[in-house]
Amino acid sequence: MDKAYKEDIPKYKKVLEALRDDFSRVRPKTDWRKLRLELLLAHAARLHRQLQSPRFARETARLRKGVVMFHADLIYLRANIRALREILAEEKRAAARRQRVDRA
Repeated sequence: MDKAYKEDIPKYKKVLEALRDDFSRVRPKTDWRKLRLELLLAHAARLHRQLQSPRFARETARLRKGVVMFHADLIYLRANIRALREILAEEKRAAARRQRVDRA
């Protein structure tokens, strides 16, 4: 089993938790926390629990076929994190513009 998979799933879970906190501070018009973040966090949490099970470790130690399916999890989470970061940056810029308009 790929070492990156075992290391990246917990890392992505932490990144998603940080994004959830950042989105709650910005308060965008679209509720990205409910729409995407909570679902992605639940998925990452299930994968993380599965990684920690002894049975999973035994099964994947000898895994040669199907590794592409596990790699797909990483690609899925990575793509969603990238998109959410872009949305967060846009929301932060919009919030800054709104503050400038409110001050004027």
